[in-house]
Amino acid sequence: MINITLPDGSVRQYQEGVTSFEIAQSISEGLARNVLAAKVNDTVWDINRPINEDAAVQLLTWNDDLGKNTFWHSSAHLLAEALEELYPGIKFGIGPPIENGFYYDVDLGDRQFSQDDFAAVEKKMLELARNKSEFTRREVSKAEATDFFTEKGDEYKLDLIKDLADGTITFYTQGNFVDLCRGPHLPNTSFIKAAKLMNVAGAYWRGDEKRKQLTRIYGITFPKQKELTEYLERLEEAKKRDHRKLGKELELFTFSEKVGMGLPLWLPKGTLLRERLEQFLRKAQTRAGYQPVVTPHIASKELYVTSGHYEKYGADSFQPIKTPNEGEEFFLKPMNCPHHCEIYKTRPRSYKELPVRLAEFGTVYRYEQSGELHGLTRVRGFTQDDAHIFCRPDQVKEEFTKVIDLVLYVFKALGFNDYTAQISLRDPENKQKYIGADEAWEKAEAAIIEAAQEKELRTVTELGEAAFYGPKLDFMVKDALGRKWQLGTIQVDYNLPERFQLEYIGADNQKHRPVMLHRAPFGSLERFVAVLIEHCGGNFPIWLSPDQFAILPISEKYQEYAQQVKESLEQEDIRGYIDSRDEKIGRKIRDAEVSKVPYMLIVGEKEQENNAISVRKHGEGDLGSISVGEFIGMFKSKIAELLNN
Repeated sequence: MINITLPDGSVRQYQEGVTSFEIAQSISEGLARNVLAAKVNDTVWDINRPINEDAAVQLLTWNDDLGKNTFWHSSAHLLAEALEELYPGIKFGIGPPIENGFYYDVDLGDRQFSQDDFAAVEKKMLELARNKSEFTRREVSKAEATDFFTEKGDEYKLDLIKDLADGTITFYTQGNFVDLCRGPHLPNTSFIKAAKLMNVAGAYWRGDEKRKQLTRIYGITFPKQKELTEYLERLEEAKKRDHRKLGKELELFTFSEKVGMGLPLWLPKGTLLRERLEQFLRKAQTRAGYQPVVTPHIASKELYVTSGHYEKYGADSFQPIKTPNEGEEFFLKPMNCPHHCEIYKTRPRSYKELPVRLAEFGTVYRYEQSGELHGLTRVRGFTQDDAHIFCRPDQVKEEFTKVIDLVLYVFKALGFNDYTAQISLRDPENKQKYIGADEAWEKAEAAIIEAAQEKELRTVTELGEAAFYGPKLDFMVKDALGRKWQLGTIQVDYNLPERFQLEYIGADNQKHRPVMLHRAPFGSLERFVAVLIEHCGGNFPIWLSPDQFAILPISEKYQEYAQQVKESLEQEDIRGYIDSRDEKIGRKIRDAEVSKVPYMLIVGEKEQENNAISVRKHGEGDLGSISVGEFIGMFKSKIAELLNN
């Protein structure tokens, strides 16, 4: 008998050789019908693979990310099987699952593949899926694998096999299709009930532009047709919410080829929105004991050599700025943290003054490849709401917990209510990727895990996702369309204080090394604004909206009264404008609605006589006629509620 530990901590005994499917059956027939794969001791397995020793087992369904990955990985194989039937002689590269669906890189020879071919491939995929073909795993020797793909004439699989160790190679077969694959896969193809090819693009084999360009076919599948329909509807909604489209319509930002790719220009309304975000966080940071600092946009190369950033990112940075002095080089700032280390070092520090919390809205520059640039989400110049906390080792967990509180406050104020905290740890199998001693890493990882537990965060743990200098807590936020974004990060760092020889005098009158916490609730202001635009569809929280009201005079003779109302509102720091165009009131209302102005204040004869305004709320309609003072009170109450003031 072997012991199987389930996620709730319960332990069940089974015969050696039990499968995850049989474990699911022993729990409930409903679970057995829906289980797609199983996580066995941190590795995802096929559900019909025997378990021969004590193990921790998590049964994965469509509701689990790893379950979806398995579903989409199997779907990539189904796509390949369909392509092989429709295009004999086709050769295959790789076909992994991705965040939404999967792709397969293929070599079609002289044949062209376009969206006109999608329908035939989708039809063939579903036809093959109905065959209920089992995904069968088989271990093969390197020689057998080489012989198989040599006979098949697939040089891409042979290229992959060269890098694999003998004894680690597996084939998966479904129907007439055989693929080189480590798995795992679904029990059979019948789980796949709906399929849609999404896009076709070119991709160089192994990302090397000197090698052949293959055809990359993207697709997505679902266990129900209804879910595919809903997904496509969400995609259409996402197109309407695209921050690049709304950013142009709402006059928030733009790009210029003359300025340079990936370098956004903030227009007046976008600048107001951005400044409001900064003011909001500055106020919260001041309450939390942060001190503002400002650092230059460039620094000596030696700063980044000391920090380790040059070694890790130098090749991906903008090229050095050379001065008339021979050998003198500067870099555009890729990170704020080395600068803050130098600020900490400006004078001796005592244990009594720690923690020292330094905050900066610092603009940094990174040379992203042109093909990776995308609106505000991937740019070459961006501003981080960066702060670094220098504290004693015994203060780490408390400070980390306070930063979690700050991040959650930001999320609540901006309507991000669905999030998971990702505990990003070092890859224990590849420690050479990271700097720092094992003991420091273990302390840092323990502090993050304990703080997350105490705050009762919903967490997932990801090995290998840590920064090169320390573990971190990344907040993965779901937007209104169910898409996941990484917003907000907190990192524990024992390494930069060592590299910069940071010190404080302890209670024992000896020198000690502080611990450094990196934190950025927004992350990048540019990316945060992009996600926020798409999350709320441009309908920003009223405290953040660039224009919080539009005063709409019924005719020109009420212009003077409209100006009086505007001045009264501006005295209370409520921002907006008067639409003084010679247009009918209906047109003015429609235009204000399109511009997503939260409140439309209509003024005419009746309103002027009663010192009142007729209020209309965006997306809701008329709220009735009230005095200007009542509107100010209502407005401030709403903002206080949103900001929890």
